Amino acid sequence: MKGEREMEGPVALSDAHDAPADPVAPFAEDYERDIQRVLLTEEQIQGKLRELGAAITRDYAGRVPLLVGVLKGAFVLMADLARHVHIPVEVDFMAVASYGASTQTSGVVRILKDLDHDIEGRHVLLVEDIVDSGLTLNYLLKNLRGRRPASLEVCALLQKVGIQRVPLDLRYVGFEIPPEFVIGYGLDFAERFRNLPYIATLRPEAYREA
Repeated sequence: MKGEREMEGPVALSDAHDAPADPVAPFAEDYERDIQRVLLTEEQIQGKLRELGAAITRDYAGRVPLLVGVLKGAFVLMADLARHVHIPVEVDFMAVASYGASTQTSGVVRILKDLDHDIEGRHVLLVEDIVDSGLTLNYLLKNLRGRRPASLEVCALLQKVGIQRVPLDLRYVGFEIPPEFVIGYGLDFAERFRNLPYIATLRPEAYREA
C-alpha cells in the first residue's frame, strides 16, 4: 500500500492571515453576520475530495477498506469522501470529546461511541476533519493499533500548521491552514455552523455572544 503516490500534496493556506476577507456566500442568513472570512469554498473542498478519493481508490485496490469517521466533525466529510472512492468500502464511526464548548483542545480524550466493527486484520482508514495539536488523533491511533488492524492510515481534510504537539504520519491531507479556529463543513462552534458548505473563520463578536 505504500506505493508511489500520484496525489498532489496538501494545499497550504499560510497566507490566509493577510488575505482580505472573502465575501460570504449566501447560505444561512442567521450565520452570515458571524462569518469573518471564507478560507475554503465549497468548490475547493469538493475538488480536493475528488483528488483524495482517487488516491484512496488506487492505493486500496483489491482491498475493502473500513472508513472510520470521527464524530461529530467528520460526518459531512465521510459522506462526501466515500462517494469519491470507487471501490467497495465499509464505514464505521467513533465519537470522542476533547473540546466541549471551547476553541482549544483540552488534550483529555473521552470515547463517547466506540466502533461497531472488529478491526482485527482489517485495512482501516481513519477519517478526520481537522488535525491541530494532534493529541486527540494520537490517542485514537494508539487505541486502534491495539486492536491489531492489518493497516491503519489517516485521511485528514485540514491540518493546522505549526502547532502539532506530537509527531504524526498523515497519509492523506487535503489542506494545510493557519492555526486559526475554523467552522463549517462539519466543524462547529458551540454546535453551530456545521451545515455550512464552506470553511470559514468567525468574527470575534461571535465568540462573545455564544
